[in-house]
Amino acid sequence: MGEKRERVKQKLYDFICDEQYKPMRLKDIRFLLQVKDADKKRVEEALNELVEEGKITVTPKGKYKKLDDKFLVGDYIGNKKGYGFVRVEGYKDDFFIPAKFSMGAFHGDRVMIAPDSYTKQGKSTEAKVTQILKRGLTTIVGTYDKQQNFGFVIPDNQKVADDIFVAKKDSMGAMTGHKVVCRITNYGADHKSPEGEIIEILGHVNDPGTDILSVVRAYDIPVEYPDKVMDSLKDIPDEVDEADFVGRTDFRALPTVTIDGEDAKDLDDAITLSFEDGVYTLGVHIADVSHYVKEKSPLDKEALKRGTSCYLVDSVIPMLPHKLSNGICSLNAGTDRLTLSCVMKFDKKGKLLDHTICEGILHVDERMTYTNVEKILERSDEEVLKRYEPLVPMFDLMLELSTILRKNRRKRGSIDFDVAETKIIVDENHKPVEIKPYDRNPATKIIEDFMLAANETIAEDYFWQELPFEYRVHEHPDEEKIDILAAFINNFGLFIKASRDETHPKELQKILDQIEGKPYEALISKMMLRSMKQARYSTECTGHFGLSCKYYCHFTSPIRRYPDLQIHRIIKENLHGELSEKRIEHYRHILPTVANDNSVKERRAEEAERDVIKLKEIEYMSEHIGEEFDGVISGVTSNYIFVELDNTVEGAVSVAYMYDDFYYFNEQEYAMVGEKTKKKYQLGDKVRIKVLKCDKIKKTIDFSLIDGNIEGVEKSGEATRDETDSQ
Repeated sequence: MGEKRERVKQKLYDFICDEQYKPMRLKDIRFLLQVKDADKKRVEEALNELVEEGKITVTPKGKYKKLDDKFLVGDYIGNKKGYGFVRVEGYKDDFFIPAKFSMGAFHGDRVMIAPDSYTKQGKSTEAKVTQILKRGLTTIVGTYDKQQNFGFVIPDNQKVADDIFVAKKDSMGAMTGHKVVCRITNYGADHKSPEGEIIEILGHVNDPGTDILSVVRAYDIPVEYPDKVMDSLKDIPDEVDEADFVGRTDFRALPTVTIDGEDAKDLDDAITLSFEDGVYTLGVHIADVSHYVKEKSPLDKEALKRGTSCYLVDSVIPMLPHKLSNGICSLNAGTDRLTLSCVMKFDKKGKLLDHTICEGILHVDERMTYTNVEKILERSDEEVLKRYEPLVPMFDLMLELSTILRKNRRKRGSIDFDVAETKIIVDENHKPVEIKPYDRNPATKIIEDFMLAANETIAEDYFWQELPFEYRVHEHPDEEKIDILAAFINNFGLFIKASRDETHPKELQKILDQIEGKPYEALISKMMLRSMKQARYSTECTGHFGLSCKYYCHFTSPIRRYPDLQIHRIIKENLHGELSEKRIEHYRHILPTVANDNSVKERRAEEAERDVIKLKEIEYMSEHIGEEFDGVISGVTSNYIFVELDNTVEGAVSVAYMYDDFYYFNEQEYAMVGEKTKKKYQLGDKVRIKVLKCDKIKKTIDFSLIDGNIEGVEKSGEATRDETDSQ
């Protein structure tokens, strides 16, 4: 169906681009092309898609024509202050849109713009929106503010500039503080507020679980499975059928373990490892999800729609229903399971000697946790050592091989960012009771090293077979961002060596080595991360900058990531000799769209996860108003000093309320300096703060510096998300 639509679009585009073509309406195009009644709707849809893609445009009189070269089409990125940016595919820089030239565009809208002045590289000082092609947001999640005869929805999305006006009759009886879903009925114009109607009340802002539900609704993340999907589960067994063992490699006699976090339920990967005659034989065995989730089935369509599982603090929105993710596909201990396995042989120096990719049968002996494996490796718990005594030699061997593989990666320049991730502990009412950095111990590194090895091995294998495939790519950072990073780290006496064209990842790894153990280590690591491009999925194998490797893919998590499931299908068809020219052409056609969609869904999940963490941090710190904490200055702007606490929570100190002196921002030193006292607050400095205020609606945490503020100040500055993001 998709292939036919693309052919229709191409035919229409060629027709409109013909030199003899004159702009005409839809009915005239149908008449000239002799479109059958059954295809009339398809033609209209294809024309609309071409408009949205920026290939053609439609005049105010409804006539379709090729897009003039002076216009561009892209996605509008809003800002709370009214201005915005437009991101155009193929252009390096976003186009700046002043508020007066936005035409009332909302964040996420597909728009046509006329650049004021731009170079061939796409640099632009300014542009104006000339047409809104498609609205990106049709609903808004926010907090309701009730007035006497009307109300406003204050959007959670900080990129939406205006509050939404809601008439009393359209409020569903919502009260101030309710989290609501609001359908936009009028996008506003000529300085009038957008208008909407409440379609769902999620709960009060302070009710348990409302914050997570609000984020889920805001990002339109599917929660419930359609009836078709649930009905299809009836055909999937609870246990593996022995008939499926035929033709598979039997690994059940090998000592086998999974290693995951204590609360993990979807176990994608299991490990086997042995050492003989100077050769390590490492088996990375991955759940054979594609055996049960067939292409174009209801399960497959729903998995593609979700793209990935979404982990929101203490809850998971899985890509696949629990019958698969926690059941037949999960490599649970004590059960036979089907796998797609990558068995690799390494010499003592960690060089890959040989590998085999095959379908397998597995029986996991033990479901291990990172905590217990760490205790075994460090010999710190006699009870745990005794419990897993037969497997202790294998864990020692794992650490041995892991260390070799990691050393080799670092040698080639792989960047190992050791930035603390936030772990939030909540009670039965979803209330945060503790926030701390995630523990990254030797056991987590072992699994990371083995999964990376399998992902690289699979990617290189399929690259040289020249088959259509979905790779994980990470491009070189932009030169401008590296220049900014270089200027920043110069303040700490650090330097980046770079050629005119690009920086080698090894140079960045050297910086990380130099700052290890220093008080500003986490700060510079974060700044370095922010200078990187975002990894994405692609059909082109362009390499992975962060890992400093030429070939990389995601193979190891098909329960929770669609890209892994997608390449499993290709691998299995190849193993069975089923990749005919027709199937190869099929994958060449669908993979670019699938890869792009997977990247979009991954970003959606990551943003939702970040939003929930921020809300939980605010909720947690609101219980500590007036208390003092130690922290490190993690960012400085012209108005704010940002401080990260030992528990990873970050808040902002408003310079406007530092009354002991007049402070100004020294851009060269990334420091706030007192005019009279010459007191300096610089990146990486250790400071003590007091928690002043937390605002769940504005998503802000306000601190005061103990030695820089007058105690008892009731009002504090509120750092906007834009300023926070600009660090």
